[in-house]
Amino acid sequence: MDINIITVGSLKSSFLEPGIEEFKKRLSRYCNLNIIEVKDETVPKNPSAKDLEALQALEGERIIKNIPERSYVFALDVKGKPMTSTGFAKSLHNLQVRGYSSFSFVIGGATGLSDFVLQQADYRFSLSHLTFTHQMIRLILLEQIYRAFKINNNEPYHL
Repeated sequence: MDINIITVGSLKSSFLEPGIEEFKKRLSRYCNLNIIEVKDETVPKNPSAKDLEALQALEGERIIKNIPERSYVFALDVKGKPMTSTGFAKSLHNLQVRGYSSFSFVIGGATGLSDFVLQQADYRFSLSHLTFTHQMIRLILLEQIYRAFKINNNEPYHL
């Protein structure tokens, strides 16, 4: 199985690196994990709605180019549908049964995802009603993917 994390911008918070590396290592026994960073745009001071839309469109083009063909796409979106950890695990399992072997999770940048990217997604997914930085979401998402594998393999989950 291939898991692709497509994220806008590079990891700038060094305190997140050890956690991300740990989950990359743990996930290596379950899947091929690819973290793909696309260039983020600089947000001007006091941007207009049109400025934000243009930034999202540029970042969105880069995102779409990096989604593998036949990959099931989860767009992380604060307005998306939330799932429990067991519900998420069940969804991944059911998608595998339906023949999917590639999953792409898209994390937007500071301004979010363009409408075009959201429309291209198979599922708009909310990890929480809370707001997190897009860099923190990377770590939280990796933990939830790892937890889903543990659940689906009937393995105990311990940190």
